[in-house]
Amino acid sequence: MGMKTAKNQVLPAPPSLTDSIRAGFDAVAGHVGLIAIPIVFDLFLWLGPHLSLERLLKGFLERVFSLQGMDAPEMTEVMDYAQGIWVIVAERLNLFSFLRSYPVGVPSLMAANQPVLTPLGAPDFWDVESMVAVMGLIILLTLAGLAIGSFFFIIVAQASLYGEIRWREAFNRWPGTLTQVLLLMLFWMLIIFAISIPSSCFITAFSLGGFAVGQIGIFILGGLILWLLFPLFFSGHGIFVYQIKMWESVRKSIRLTRMTLPKTALFFLIILLVSEVLDILWSTPKDDSWLILVGIAGHALVTTGMLAASFVYYRDADRWVDWVQRQAVLTSSTN
Repeated sequence: MGMKTAKNQVLPAPPSLTDSIRAGFDAVAGHVGLIAIPIVFDLFLWLGPHLSLERLLKGFLERVFSLQGMDAPEMTEVMDYAQGIWVIVAERLNLFSFLRSYPVGVPSLMAANQPVLTPLGAPDFWDVESMVAVMGLIILLTLAGLAIGSFFFIIVAQASLYGEIRWREAFNRWPGTLTQVLLLMLFWMLIIFAISIPSSCFITAFSLGGFAVGQIGIFILGGLILWLLFPLFFSGHGIFVYQIKMWESVRKSIRLTRMTLPKTALFFLIILLVSEVLDILWSTPKDDSWLILVGIAGHALVTTGMLAASFVYYRDADRWVDWVQRQAVLTSSTN
């Protein structure tokens, strides 16, 4: 009994959220050059050339509207509304935004905002007029984004965990890490595809009950999907913290979130709320205002700091989980 009591007394507390966030931002403050990568990326998406689908989408819409029956009076209002939406999409969509890859990628404010104006005037628009070219560019840009994002994650993890950036080690790890990140992306695609099929049936069933019921159904479904995906929140962290394989990293994420659920859920909620609220603030200036530079710099600082904090929290939480499990094994063997 005395041995058990002693072991219970030395049980360490789970990692502190405030300490993790402080350590993450301290790491970025000590290596402020890290934020240059997301800043340069956003400046490119804002001031650089845009890969546009405007001509391709407008040609597609013209062919659709020319089909027999589309000029019927009952279809006119619906088609006008649809055309207005697609014209806005065509004007703002920049294929270079696919460089913001998921689940690993360089954080970006401009990839979400899709600006079409700059203080220097309208950017250069490079029209892509073939669907084959569009698909090829999406794949190439996504792979490039994963490659750049993997290197960015490596050096942020080093700064947050070791207090320094080990450039030679980072470049040596880059190819192997990228391989695991590609496998992780495929894993996420399979998960999302598996969820999307029953989700579409669920939404269709609720939409039959009217707009209000449909909105409630979408809200419930969104919460359910978020709950199902939450254990994968740290699915990529093990790749960068411990240089382990993708599948082992996924299993570590599930184990960690299960054993630290309340605190990890709060950590996730803090990141989500801070990111969403500040993104609204950063996006307040108009597209052609130089004040967007403040938003770009602020977004880069906050997102990089939060990423660094997530690596610190993941390492400390994983160590705590390992300690608890070892103590459980020792206690059971003693009994």
